[in-house]
Amino acid sequence: MAIDPTRFCINRKIAPALSLEAFFQLVHRLGLRKVELRNDMPSGKVCDDLTYEETRALIAKYEIEVVTINALYPFNRVDEALLAKTDALLQDAQAIGAQALVMCPLNEGVDIAPEKTLAALAALAPRFAQYGVQGLVEPLGFPVSSLRSAVQAQQLIRDAQAPFKLVIDTFHHHLYENAEQEFPAEIDVEMIGLVHLSGVEDRRATAELTDEERIMLSDRDVLNSVAQVKRLEMLGYKGVYAFEPFSSQMHSWSAADIEKQIRNSISLLQA
Repeated sequence: MAIDPTRFCINRKIAPALSLEAFFQLVHRLGLRKVELRNDMPSGKVCDDLTYEETRALIAKYEIEVVTINALYPFNRVDEALLAKTDALLQDAQAIGAQALVMCPLNEGVDIAPEKTLAALAALAPRFAQYGVQGLVEPLGFPVSSLRSAVQAQQLIRDAQAPFKLVIDTFHHHLYENAEQEFPAEIDVEMIGLVHLSGVEDRRATAELTDEERIMLSDRDVLNSVAQVKRLEMLGYKGVYAFEPFSSQMHSWSAADIEKQIRNSISLLQA
């Protein structure tokens, strides 16, 4: 399986201890260009304490392509606060040239009817169009999530007639117990806008797994992320793969540790 290296992307979650510039430097050293920025880093801001102009200058200096900002939460519980958050993140995205904004559903053990999620998608679509930013809906496989199925999310996007696409996450695919029954036959790869990759070596019950167990890829990965990628390639997916580990152990990783882990994960995917 040979994947063009230009399709690999690095989510900033892998480098919580690095400044934005140090993160860009790391990606550049790896010979990569694509990144995902976040609004849940220690600073709480997409650009940390940098201005838009300073951020754009760093993006140009290190030849970076900002694939997404991650994430608008919870997109399917629309109120004035959520709309204000949406506008702020879309402004961030537009100002720094980010192509897309990831949208995550409520993940707190509260059910949200599909009709309400559909209505949220329809309500948010004009805002994304106004800013010229792509919306990417990411189903979360946790048992407490209000939108777990990629196939259901795909149908809701279609029913809402919203120009959004999906994020497929190998961790969340593994957590959703019906994924293997639904996904291969019903997913439309043309609607996948991004794929998130991580690995888990913890052998506890699937329903007990949390973001804390998410590391990089290995040959002991219970998510079978490499196999998931191979299937996506066979189905015709031609988009971006973003490495998105979440474990707190990343706080202790040096830049050299991060680079080694990324190179190892890419090697596993290219084997």
